[in-house]
Amino acid sequence: MKSRMLIVPIIILLVLLFSRWGAFYIVDETEQVVVTQFGRAIGDPETEPGLKVKVPLVQQANYFAKNLLEWDGDPGQVPTLDKRFIFVDTFARWKITDPLKFFQTVSNVLGAQARLDDIIDAAVRDAITSNLLIETVRSTNRELDTLEIGMEKVEEVGSVGQITLGRQKIIRGILEKAQPKLGAYGIQLVDVKIKRLNYVEEVQKTVYDRMIAERKQIAEKFRSEGQGEARKIEGNKEKELKKITSEAYRKAQEIKGRADAEATRIYAQAYKRDPEFYSFVKTLDIYKETMDKSSSLVLSTDSDFLRFFKAYDAERAEKR
Repeated sequence: MKSRMLIVPIIILLVLLFSRWGAFYIVDETEQVVVTQFGRAIGDPETEPGLKVKVPLVQQANYFAKNLLEWDGDPGQVPTLDKRFIFVDTFARWKITDPLKFFQTVSNVLGAQARLDDIIDAAVRDAITSNLLIETVRSTNRELDTLEIGMEKVEEVGSVGQITLGRQKIIRGILEKAQPKLGAYGIQLVDVKIKRLNYVEEVQKTVYDRMIAERKQIAEKFRSEGQGEARKIEGNKEKELKKITSEAYRKAQEIKGRADAEATRIYAQAYKRDPEFYSFVKTLDIYKETMDKSSSLVLSTDSDFLRFFKAYDAERAEKR
C-alpha cells in the first residue's frame, strides 16, 4: 500500500523533471527539427507539426525553417564579354529540403548564407562575363521605343545589336548552374533574380554626358525642323494672302468696270433722249463743283462756259 502511494509522487516528479530539462519539444507548421545527441544527429528529421519527445539533457532539438528564405547578394563589379564594367546586384530565394544533410554540412542558416554567397556569386560572375552587356539588359529583340534610343529606329542604331540569349535565359542558366552544388547541402535554390545593373562610377558620368548630348542634339533637330515648318507655313500664308488680295482686286476692278460701263450706258441713253437737257444738267453740275461765293472768273463774252446764263439773260430781255 505504501509502495503504491510512493509511485504517484515519483511519476509526478519525473514529469516535472522531463518538462524542466526539455523532454518535450513542439514542431511548428513552418519548422522542421533535427534531434542531436552529443552533437551528432540521430533518427530522421521531424517534419510533421506536433508535440515530440526526446531524452532530456542528452538530446537537443535543432530547428530549421521549412518556408522560403532570403538571400541578398552584395553588389559587385563584373566585366561583360564586351569589356564593359558594371555593378551587378542579385538576390535569391531558397529553402531547406533535407534538414539532416543541411545540419551535417552547414549546421545553420549563417553557414548556408556563406555557401550561397560563394556559389551564387560565382555563377552570376561566370554568366555576366560570358555574355555581352545587351544580353544581360534585354530579354527580347522587340523594337525599342523612341525614348530608349534617341528618336531613331533600331535598324539605324548598329550599337544596339541583336540578342541571342537574353536576360531571362541567363538567369535560368545561373539557377541551373548553382542548384546542383547547393543540393549537396540539402538546399533547393528556388529563384535567382538580378535586382540592378549599373555602370561603374567612372563610366556613369561619361554615359550620362553622352545621353545629355544626344538629347540636346535631338531637341535641336526638332527645333530646326519646327522652324523650317514655321517658315514654310508663313510662306504659304503670304502666298495665299497675295493670291486672295490679287483675286479681290481683280474682282473689284471687274465690278468697277461693269459699274462704269453701266453708268456710261445710262448716261448715253439719257443723252440720246434729250441732249439739250442733259447738257444743261451736266453744265449745272460743273458750275456747282467749280464755283462758289468766293469764286472769280475772267472769261470772254463769247465763251461757251456761260452760255446758259447768256441765254437766260436774253430771255429776260425779250420779256421786258
